[in-house]
Amino acid sequence: MNIRNLLLCFCSLLLSLSVSAKTPTVGVALANFDLNFVSILRTQMQQELNASQLNSQFVDAKGDVALQVQQVDDFINQGVDAIILNPVDTQGVLPMINAAKQAGIPLVFVNRKPEVKLPADMAYVGSDSALGGDMQMEALAKKMNYKGNVAILMGALSNEEARERTRAVEAVIGKYKNMKVIEKQTAKWQRNEAVDVVSGWLLNQRPIDAIAANNDEMAIGAIMALSQAKNDKILVAGIDGTPDGQQFIKNGKMALTIFQDAKGQATGAVQVTKALLNKQKVETLNWVPYKLITPENYQSFTAENSK
Repeated sequence: MNIRNLLLCFCSLLLSLSVSAKTPTVGVALANFDLNFVSILRTQMQQELNASQLNSQFVDAKGDVALQVQQVDDFINQGVDAIILNPVDTQGVLPMINAAKQAGIPLVFVNRKPEVKLPADMAYVGSDSALGGDMQMEALAKKMNYKGNVAILMGALSNEEARERTRAVEAVIGKYKNMKVIEKQTAKWQRNEAVDVVSGWLLNQRPIDAIAANNDEMAIGAIMALSQAKNDKILVAGIDGTPDGQQFIKNGKMALTIFQDAKGQATGAVQVTKALLNKQKVETLNWVPYKLITPENYQSFTAENSK
């Protein structure tokens, strides 16, 4: 009888050790793999998850809110231990928050800040969108000698970062009496969309002195449209500091960009996720700072935000 009890205890111990040794799995739901910055974020996050010895599964919402909600539900049904979410629509996150909360699964938002109050066991890791727009336009205004007409290329309007960056750009322009916004249109974060939008402005002979784009991809699209029109007088600024954006800084085509730290956001999101998995208390909002990139300092950023 004693031997039988010992065997039962030994088996229970082995089972307990097996359960405790289980490697947690993190489901990562990203808005759109095709977006350049999201692609960089994905690579950096995969590296950080591997370094942290966490299993992971990545899914691409392809810019579709309904698909992303389903993907998060699928993660929950599969029994993942935590979810990292880069939302398609920062206003449409409640179904995913409620599902994760009901399942008791930690949820960490990255790069795009949800526009709702986050409950316990949830957090945001990313940059302050309004600050990025403010830094971009203050630097651009200085290059314009605080006078002239500005056109704004906006990201997808379902994103908090597009609205907040645009609002901040407009606020800076409003401070200077000799500056004004004369055009404002979305190009949905896409290079090709920006080519079409800016080509239309040029065709209509709009008196533009500078273009402030919500991201580097749209800034590059603007530069391509200007190049096709043989117009080298309009200043163009971006946000993200991607390798492509830095190349356009290097060749003198882009006036400046604002560095958004993909590695910092990826590392931060994984570290916050690990803390939540370990039942540790975390800050609800975890900010990753922006930095200004110009032709004078771009070389110090060349190793950053690489895929």
